[in-house]
Amino acid sequence: MPHALLLNASYEPLCVVSQRRAVVLILSDKAVTLEGSGDLLHAATWSMPAPSVIRLTRYIRVPNRRAVPLTRRAIFARDGGRCVYCDAPATSIDHVIPRSRGGQHAWDNVVSACRRCNHVKADRPLPDLGWRMRRPPAQPAGSAWRILSSGRQDPRWSPYLEAYGGEPKGSGLDGAFAAA
Repeated sequence: MPHALLLNASYEPLCVVSQRRAVVLILSDKAVTLEGSGDLLHAATWSMPAPSVIRLTRYIRVPNRRAVPLTRRAIFARDGGRCVYCDAPATSIDHVIPRSRGGQHAWDNVVSACRRCNHVKADRPLPDLGWRMRRPPAQPAGSAWRILSSGRQDPRWSPYLEAYGGEPKGSGLDGAFAAA
């Protein structure tokens, strides 16, 4: 079933909802459609465009946001689905400082890697191999990362996510979920 991006009344991304939930919010006048998906939804006496992006009509105060959860899918999204060592498609995650040598399972120590690089690196630190990363790993910021790390993405959502920490088109996130 398709999904829709739900925005607060202030256009801040809140979450991804099912198309069914989006239609219920629209029909109950709690949300309005900002962008359609191009499909039509039919009932016995009416039809409407299927929503892709909806905005709440009233502002919802969001309690303090927690940090972005450290998940495999979120790591692939942050690194653009590419190996940070050789830029090949990533298929696994790697700890920069191996856990066997005291490294933590944290945003600044976990990166996406291809199978070959992960196997060659094993439990050795980068200086021993003479390798470098394209960029140092860091925790993503912005409310858009909750959407990006969910694995559901639609190109029509990009303009609504850019201002809240989502990457602009052509930044590498376009194929971020192919390997996830």
